[in-house]
Amino acid sequence: MHRRTALAAASLAGAAALLLTSCSSSSTDKASSAASSAAAAAQSAASAAASAAGGLASSAQSAASALASSVESLAGGAESAAASAQSAAASAIAGVKGGVDAKSDVTLGNVVAGSDGRQDVPVTVTNSGGKPYRYSVEVTFKDDSGQVADAVVVQVPEVAAGATAQASAKSNRTLSGTVTAAVGAAVRY
Repeated sequence: MHRRTALAAASLAGAAALLLTSCSSSSTDKASSAASSAAAAAQSAASAAASAAGGLASSAQSAASALASSVESLAGGAESAAASAQSAAASAIAGVKGGVDAKSDVTLGNVVAGSDGRQDVPVTVTNSGGKPYRYSVEVTFKDDSGQVADAVVVQVPEVAAGATAQASAKSNRTLSGTVTAAVGAAVRY
């Protein structure tokens, strides 16, 4: 848009210069002055056109920089959300009073994407203890590169000694790509 305006201004300045030089004048000083004015106007229009083109280039560069910054911010936001979820899950496990490590009592099934885009994985707990226990299980969801994308804690109600219980871990948010799950930690109490 600025480029068209600048080109139109340059065209008008050139037309004005032609009109002024074709006018009859009584003295050569007036003709020379008119030609000088027209030349100055043309130069000014050309300068405006160059400035407008430079402004467009600067605007395009600014927009590209803003887009790159937004993409980096989104990526950083996803990493931050994953770190926050993992930290909250670890705190929940650490906060269990009298909990005993029970990671070996827990197995996970295959991760399946739900219709809402969140990932779901079956959790199986087999109580290897001699009495009934409740379980808290941290499940981490990992992306294609093995990085933690999300983490949740599943509470499994009391499981009788030697018995097996089923639960389900669902990601906090939508995850895309190939997602795997792993038991981060598990305690029984």
